[in-house]
Amino acid sequence: MAQEPPIEKRLWKVAALSGMASYLDAALIVSIAVNLALYRDAYGMGVWMAGAISAIVTSCIAVGSLVGGRLADVFGRRRLYNLDILCYALGAIVITLAPDDITLLVGVLLAGLAAGADLPTSLAVVSDAAPDRARGRLIAFTQVMWMAGIIVVIALGFALSTTGMFGARLITGHLAVAALVTWHLRSRLELATGPDPLQDMPPQGAPRAPGLRDVWNRAALVPMAATLVFYVTWGLGANTIGQFSTYLLVTVSGASQSMATGINLVCLPIGLLLTLAFVRIADGPWRDRLFYTATVVQVVAFAIASTTMGAVLGMIVFFVLYQLSNPFAGEANYKVWSQLTLPADTRATTQGITYALSRGVFALAAFFTPALLDQSPALLLWTVTACMAVSAFAGLYIVRVLVPRHSSARTAEAGLKVAQT
Repeated sequence: MAQEPPIEKRLWKVAALSGMASYLDAALIVSIAVNLALYRDAYGMGVWMAGAISAIVTSCIAVGSLVGGRLADVFGRRRLYNLDILCYALGAIVITLAPDDITLLVGVLLAGLAAGADLPTSLAVVSDAAPDRARGRLIAFTQVMWMAGIIVVIALGFALSTTGMFGARLITGHLAVAALVTWHLRSRLELATGPDPLQDMPPQGAPRAPGLRDVWNRAALVPMAATLVFYVTWGLGANTIGQFSTYLLVTVSGASQSMATGINLVCLPIGLLLTLAFVRIADGPWRDRLFYTATVVQVVAFAIASTTMGAVLGMIVFFVLYQLSNPFAGEANYKVWSQLTLPADTRATTQGITYALSRGVFALAAFFTPALLDQSPALLLWTVTACMAVSAFAGLYIVRVLVPRHSSARTAEAGLKVAQT
């Protein structure tokens, strides 16, 4: 058998620039979480305003995904690809320079909406540019960027923990710089596009902008529903741990702030390295084979946290098992499965819908999580354990039914390719 040619550098460039959407999405959420106590003290925010900031950033990402994905399919993915990242940069600048909580809220609204719009658009751009043999690896690479966003912000927060608002502004300022650099590089990226979906009289046989009826049919609804169930149930557990692990360790487990932060810093690189490993297997049979084992380990990890009632030792075991399993049974799978099973001409719209609905649920759950932790940590932890079990069954359906069904047919072209240089 002839050796498969390597993925071209120009395609990795598209994946990296598109993966910045995932980096900036994760980094925005984590930076708000890391800086929230500083914002509260500096701006004299009340408890409800502090809670609203956290919920609003997730809600805005949800709305941005819903609207942005649809706009990308209608007005052209290239247009939104460049506009989204520029709007994010403006929002990050407003957050960085905000003199009060109202200005901070405006920046969060702008950056959150832009981050949400860029997520489905950038994934669709990668999927359109990638050949079938490399689509999984290029999409999976965006998850590496997502992990990097979390690690960089947490590391910066740890390093700048004694610098107050100056450190907080440096953290969000780096997001603005990263977004502007990405916008500049994206604007120079040569993408050969098909006919403009806005033209009034497209040539005969040319693709037209997909209508909503192209979304509400069996070909789109079945994979959209399956990936939604997987992502929303998996994400309820992942987002609870991502947003409240430090809070849980300090308030429930009795750990110090430095110990809680240190546990995260030690365990997160495990997830990053294994996400890189997932990229290597994302186009082969081991991607879905490893899912079977990883999803079981993931459920066991949450069950251990629930059984030990959040004790420090139990949480350490949980974090290690979670980082070992999450790269092979988490958001990276959702991204790859979505691009493999959703119709090509409505990828941005349909994945925008699943992102939006999921992030909306996450925002609602985040609003009530502190109260649930205060009343019954065991109830909260067992609830997210049950969610992880549901995600395992949804993933099994995708692996056993949807992926084989769609891999047997050639993926349709979406009219956007990386120009040959």
